[in-house]
Amino acid sequence: MFDSEICASATKLKDLCIKHKVKLAIAESCTGGLLSGAITDISGSSAVFDRGFVTYSNESKIEILGVSEGFLEQFGAVSAPVAEEMAKGALNNSNADVAISVTGIAGPSGGSPEKPVGLVYFGIATSNGLLLHYSCTFSGNRQAIRLASVKEALKFVSSIDFRDASRNS
Repeated sequence: MFDSEICASATKLKDLCIKHKVKLAIAESCTGGLLSGAITDISGSSAVFDRGFVTYSNESKIEILGVSEGFLEQFGAVSAPVAEEMAKGALNNSNADVAISVTGIAGPSGGSPEKPVGLVYFGIATSNGLLLHYSCTFSGNRQAIRLASVKEALKFVSSIDFRDASRNS
């Protein structure tokens, strides 16, 4: 279903999680479940994938993940603070040790000069207190932006130090 690069990155992430006894949770907006799908497309992912949240609307971000309504009003759904809040919410509402979030503008509409189509923020939260965000701007059509976001998310979460991230450490 996914290209070889996504499959290889998802397999690498699964292997890292198994090695460090880490469970994952995912909060997605613009990718609409594709990131969770890429991970669960890999055999053996049930050993590491706890759950995924597709929180496309602002209301779902507030209700399901506990994202601050004030953050959404002040910064917008596509922002570093909201990406971090989404990751923290996924972590807090799961049995995971590491959570990653994705929020962005996949287009073709919805962009602005400040936040163009293709702008995507990623957040990571871990049970040992690590909280990170990262952003990229991708080009292409909606499908290309969403798939590029999945690839980048897999690379980003695989780049963190998984040592001591497990709740069971």
